[in-house]
Amino acid sequence: MSKSRFRFRSGALVPVAAAASLSLLLAACSDGGGSEASPKTKGKVTLEFWSWTDGIEAQTKVWNKQHPETQIKFVNAAGETVYQKLRAAVNAGTAPCLSKMDGMNLASFAADGLLTDITKAAAPYQSAYTTAAWNAVSPGGTTFGIPMGSSPLFTAYRADLFEKYGIQAPKTWDDLIAAGKKVQRQDKNVKIYNMAGEDPSTLVDLSWSAGAQWYKAAGDHWVIDFTSPEALKAGDVVQQLVDDDLASNASYADPGVFKTWDLGKTIAMTTSTWQLPIYDTNFPKSKGKWQLSDAPLFDTAKPQTSSNFDTTAVLKGCKSPDRAAQFAAWLSSSKESLTALTDPASKSGLFPAVKDVSPYVGKIIPTEMFDARSDSAKVITTAASRVGEQWQYGPDYAAMYSEMQKQWGKVMKKQLTVKAMLTNLQQWTLDDLKGKGIKAVAGS
Repeated sequence: MSKSRFRFRSGALVPVAAAASLSLLLAACSDGGGSEASPKTKGKVTLEFWSWTDGIEAQTKVWNKQHPETQIKFVNAAGETVYQKLRAAVNAGTAPCLSKMDGMNLASFAADGLLTDITKAAAPYQSAYTTAAWNAVSPGGTTFGIPMGSSPLFTAYRADLFEKYGIQAPKTWDDLIAAGKKVQRQDKNVKIYNMAGEDPSTLVDLSWSAGAQWYKAAGDHWVIDFTSPEALKAGDVVQQLVDDDLASNASYADPGVFKTWDLGKTIAMTTSTWQLPIYDTNFPKSKGKWQLSDAPLFDTAKPQTSSNFDTTAVLKGCKSPDRAAQFAAWLSSSKESLTALTDPASKSGLFPAVKDVSPYVGKIIPTEMFDARSDSAKVITTAASRVGEQWQYGPDYAAMYSEMQKQWGKVMKKQLTVKAMLTNLQQWTLDDLKGKGIKAVAGS
């Protein structure tokens, strides 16, 4: 399960020289503190910051005590309509300087001219973060925020039931398919995986892991490629899971979804760090029977997985982008802040997007949830190091994802093939970008 799933929901960098063509890439550039200059804010300022992550407010208070020149006014913006409220606030000129934002919405806000270009102001902090994380805040090669957290993908599986059915933790997606078939031959009621009808993030995860690049910034245009060999390879795995009835279809909108794993009806999942405490609370019958292992791979010679990213975006109209970047980087990369936020007691569920995650791994693993036969800390550290660097969120990624959700339900009902859906999404995205005045071409 990817991070998008329990909302009870939802590439290589272009050189900075390409920023001159960003108006064609993103349709409407944001203003204020752009890459042409990075003005230094003088005197005392107060920056408003919207977030909905537990533990963040406490850290803003720590910052405020230590930085009297830059005070942060924290606003708890929890709610399903937060992005609509942010858009309305920008248009009304009342937007906060900073806001939490997921990667795909950051790209969409940037495309709509609702963010501030902080490429120069953010540059001093880039080296602390992984390339994949920096990609998430730099659609088209221009930076609009600072990475906040990541959720690298790995596997959790019922060790007791894997032993019962004579299967091993899958090293590849082919292994997972084969294991699923072996289990089915023994018990038709037990599934190896789960794919909810409302949530296509499995396809996103697999495409990312396979090396696909649905969106790629190239000079003055975007290359859209949902039907590359890598994307179709990922689609084929999903298709096999559907065709051979190897996956359960428990909805992540159903509070009873946990039972499919806790009762052993589904015996494996791809998952991430922020979900581990959730399982610890909601898997009472199977506590201690789970193990972690590396996420299945497409190519063992080039191990690669996926991750969602949370960001701290700088909104259009922010008068102090340098101070905004400084605070956002402190929040998500300083040892002081990360030590507090990665403590389960903070309830933030945050996992760092920095290059060195080793200081923060051990304490996030529920010791009673997973047996000691596998090195859970090593699995998580490995996952963080394997996130594919090619993935890029495009200017209409959020809208595309909504369209994909509509078609995904048909795939799960065997009314549409994955290949047909990918072909549809390719044309839909090209048409949508054209309608927005954004130059895009189909991949070869």
